Amino acid sequence: MSARDQVAGEIIHATRELKLPTVREVFASLADQARAEAWSHEEYLAGVLARQIASRTTNAVNTRMTQARFPATKTLAEFDFTMIASQARDLVAHLATSTFVPKADNVILLGPPGVGKTHLAIALGREACQHGWRVAFDSANGWVTRLASAHQTGRLDGELRRLDRYRLLICDELGYLPLDAQAASLFFQLVAHRYERASILITSNLSFARWGETLGDEVIAAATIDRLVHHAQVITIDGDSYRTRHHRTTPTPKKEPHQ
Repeated sequence: MSARDQVAGEIIHATRELKLPTVREVFASLADQARAEAWSHEEYLAGVLARQIASRTTNAVNTRMTQARFPATKTLAEFDFTMIASQARDLVAHLATSTFVPKADNVILLGPPGVGKTHLAIALGREACQHGWRVAFDSANGWVTRLASAHQTGRLDGELRRLDRYRLLICDELGYLPLDAQAASLFFQLVAHRYERASILITSNLSFARWGETLGDEVIAAATIDRLVHHAQVITIDGDSYRTRHHRTTPTPKKEPHQ
């Protein structure tokens, strides 16, 4: 065995002990490049470590994306910004920096069905994952069902605390289905628990004035809204749904004449 092979074996052993798989994969090829380009020892070391850091960062982002359970892959680049006012576009760009998350601020997206609220919620959630924050996505009914199960087994407080690990909770489609009294109470407890503690992003087809319809009680609705909007950015999206516009712009196939 040559001296170089012996050193390579020692490096491979060390990378396994230190759990540095990317270093194990790239050290030899980067060593060849370093010799060819006359890198210093420091430049070679920096190059190897940079590859490990980049790999670890990518893996961490992918893990957060998976844990978020987004129902689809949606990005800001794909969003139709003609649906929102120009000043709101600047606000979306600011929200994409995810600086609202460490401040425990909220985001509320209001508008009729089909205008891209869920698309925008997913896209902002993905940006938060990219910026290092843990995110969890579900529908309003999904969150309430989860909390109801915990409540029935005496685990509600523990479940609310467990959700604190997600710095951004996305609650989609509030208002599409009315909540009964217990469900509305559980939803309020979720909002109240996260108030000034961690962020919530909510999409709803109802204006604030109509939240009493879905929460079944004007008092609970007012208390919920009060806590949500105290530290929140509210964006209203207007217009026809994507599906309606697609139907209008898609030509109707011509019928073949009868033979």
